[in-house]
Amino acid sequence: MFNRALDHLEEWLVAWLMATATIVIFLAVLYRYALGVSWLWPYLKDVNFNWAQELCIYLFIWMAKFGAAYGVRTGIHVGVDVLVRKLAPGKQRFCVILGLSLGAFFTFVVAALGVKFVLFVKAAGAVSPDLGMPMWIIYLAVPLGSSLMCYRFLQVLTRYCRSGELPAHHYQEEAAAP
Repeated sequence: MFNRALDHLEEWLVAWLMATATIVIFLAVLYRYALGVSWLWPYLKDVNFNWAQELCIYLFIWMAKFGAAYGVRTGIHVGVDVLVRKLAPGKQRFCVILGLSLGAFFTFVVAALGVKFVLFVKAAGAVSPDLGMPMWIIYLAVPLGSSLMCYRFLQVLTRYCRSGELPAHHYQEEAAAP
């Protein structure tokens, strides 16, 4: 039940971040080109879209952190397993378990250091230049996304240890078929 809710939240968040960034970029580009139309100038001269690029950068940072966790869960995260697949089954299992464990450890460390950094930035009172948003909120993507990614690595590791199965996207299954 918890994992299903977390799956939906993760998918919704990534989709919402991507859609919002796309809409903001579209409106900013539309605005930039509309400024060149002389009869629209009086209506648009007081509109300010300077914040759009900064917002999109922050949205993409959040999307990347949570998208990476989604990638681990679904088996589409970047991974090079060409050599591992050529090993004997026992060595393959060891390498997969080692890789997943190291992934979980690394993301745990990044999450822990991310919390420390967020607290430092919050204490400093830093704000973003165009949006005037507290930077600690933006940097919160690091500990939250890394924590979720660590959880996903542990989830995949547990499943692999129990059943020997790794998450695989449909194109991987098609490529493996004779």
